Amino acid sequence: MLRKLYPYRFELLFFSQIAILFGSLFFPVGFYESFLSPIVLMFNLLASVILFLEKKTKMWVVIFLLLIAVFCFGIDVFQVSNDDSFTFLHLGTFFLFYIVLTIELVGQVWSSKRVGKNVILGLISGYISLGLLGFFICMIIEMVTPGSFSTILESSQNGIATGEQLIYYSYITLMTIGYGEIVPLTSIARKASIFIGLMGQIYAVILTAIIVGKYISQRSISK
Repeated sequence: MLRKLYPYRFELLFFSQIAILFGSLFFPVGFYESFLSPIVLMFNLLASVILFLEKKTKMWVVIFLLLIAVFCFGIDVFQVSNDDSFTFLHLGTFFLFYIVLTIELVGQVWSSKRVGKNVILGLISGYISLGLLGFFICMIIEMVTPGSFSTILESSQNGIATGEQLIYYSYITLMTIGYGEIVPLTSIARKASIFIGLMGQIYAVILTAIIVGKYISQRSISK
C-alpha cells in the first residue's frame, strides 16, 4: 500500500504540512490545539514514512518517532498522567522528527538532477519544515522557562504566548517579517530567534538560488 503512494510522497507531505499551518482556521483554536493538531502532526509523520521508503534506516527512525507520538497522544487524551515529562517527550519527538525530515528534504532537493514538480514541492516542504522546527524550539524554551516569549495580543493570557501564537512567531521570524507583537525576553529565546531567522535566510538565499539556477540551466539545454 505504502509503495503505491510513493510517487505521491511529496504531495502528501506538502498537504499534511498545509493542514498543520491552516487547520486552525476551520476549527476553534482550543479544540484544534488540544485534539486535532496532534493528529495532523502524526499524519505528517506518517506521510514522511512514505518519503523514507527508499532509506530503510531513516524510515524505521520515523516509525519509532511516530509510535512515541501516538503513545504520548494517548496519554494526553485519556489523561492517564499529568506529568510534564510526557509533554517534553511529545515535543522532543516532533523536534527530532523535523530535524530528520528537514535534512532529508534538503538532501533530496540539493542532489536532484532535474527540477520538476517533486523538487519544487520538496523545496517548499523543506521551508515549511524549518518553520515547524523553529516552532518546537520555541515551545520547548517556553515550557522550560515560562514567559520567555511575551505577546501584546489580546487573546493571550497574562501576556504569555500560546502554541498557536508561537507557530506564527516562528514563521514571521523565519521570513524575517518581524511585526514585533511577540517578543523574546530571555537570552535563550533571543538566540533561538536569531537561529530561526538565519535558517530562513540561508535556505532562501542558498538552496532556493541553486534550484532556480538548475531550472534555468535545464531550460537552456532543452532549447
